Amino acid sequence: MKRFNWLLVLGVVLILSSTIFYLVHYVIFKDVHHIFIYLLGDIAFIPIEVLLVTLIIHRLLITREKRAMLEKLNMIIGAFFSEVGTRLLTYFSDFDPKLDKIRNDLIVTNDWSEQEFIYVFQRLKDYDYEVEIAKVDLEDLRSFLMGKSDFLLRLLENPNLLEHESFTDLLRAVFHLTEELTSREDIRQLPDTDYKHFSGDIKRAYNLLVNEWLDYMKYLKNNYPYLFSLAMRTNPFDQEASAIVK
Repeated sequence: MKRFNWLLVLGVVLILSSTIFYLVHYVIFKDVHHIFIYLLGDIAFIPIEVLLVTLIIHRLLITREKRAMLEKLNMIIGAFFSEVGTRLLTYFSDFDPKLDKIRNDLIVTNDWSEQEFIYVFQRLKDYDYEVEIAKVDLEDLRSFLMGKSDFLLRLLENPNLLEHESFTDLLRAVFHLTEELTSREDIRQLPDTDYKHFSGDIKRAYNLLVNEWLDYMKYLKNNYPYLFSLAMRTNPFDQEASAIVK
């Protein structure tokens, strides 16, 4: 309400100021015809000014701002995969009994086109992500995630992530898995129902990880070839992956 009153007062002041200047102009030059010529000319230009300012310049500024925000978001995503994501992908995929069905589709190369990425995304929609929970060392997984909990929490607190829903979902899934693991005193002796619950939590995180990783690889290929080169050489799905340039 106060803001509305302030805007109303400002509007009245501006209109009165304009009226006073026009009166001064008339008092000095006694030329109403000249005043109305410029007044109508200025009013006629207002729609064009609105078009230039609100529709073109404003849109360009918004587009530029969105690009800058996406750059920051992808820096955050890159930090996530460097610290947590790539290690988790390697961990989960090692216990995926059906990984050979999609392994070759995830060996991203420098020759991939836009259509290749689209094709793989479509294939992954039908893939049933599964991890053999009995083979997973939950104690080791818990230790790793506990060591990264502060890092994950800082990422979740970043307001820019609200613009990236899929990555936010991934962070929540990983953070939830961390909370589930740290909530048990003895992770080595659990009932089958609890193991089944962990299997579902891991499956959710695994699914989101793969899709977000592939999307990030696409971004690197299109924008940062040197970062993409390292990401290819450390591909968690490539059994012959090595950071060493050959």
